[in-house]
Amino acid sequence: MNLIARLNDPSAGCVTLAGVDLRQIAPQELSSHIGYVPQKAYLFSGTVADTLRLGNPDADVATLWKAVNIAQAADFVRAMPDGLLSPVAQGGANFSGGQRQRLAIARALVCDADIYLFDDSFSALDQATDRKLRAALKGAVSHAATVIVSQRLASIRNADRILVIEKGRMVGLGPHDTLMQTCPVYAETVHSQASPEEDAA
Repeated sequence: MNLIARLNDPSAGCVTLAGVDLRQIAPQELSSHIGYVPQKAYLFSGTVADTLRLGNPDADVATLWKAVNIAQAADFVRAMPDGLLSPVAQGGANFSGGQRQRLAIARALVCDADIYLFDDSFSALDQATDRKLRAALKGAVSHAATVIVSQRLASIRNADRILVIEKGRMVGLGPHDTLMQTCPVYAETVHSQASPEEDAA
């Protein structure tokens, strides 16, 4: 994730975007192509609208509400006295962990990026919200490349390709059905996390 977002540069080889080495792209230009949701969702003080517009200062109200709806944040934002104009404390301290994650996801969606990076960004969500959010995201980011890091397999089982890492090494790569047959680590993890609710997802 850090290499794609260019928070770090590779010690060998290169990471490219449309065939161009990321090191040759100006940071501001690169950030305009990427919607990044870090593992720990941090919100700056201001209003909900200010938070959502960090990646796109020109976003109109309709765009903000569209992102909020996709991120499954509309229920609690509408319940706040001032809606999008409601205050956000430094760090998002006046929101729960799941609410902060959903607002951070909405903030990334407002960017309308070419690449979306979700770094374990659904971990604080209950399974029902996670499932609804994944279904809404499917259409919303279909135009973009999407990379999801997750320990919850329900969040990634429908991905085109799943990279399985154990102790820092790749032990499997492929779609869910293939990995179930070829990657014991993946299959064991799927079985350990299985529940009627996730099987229905």
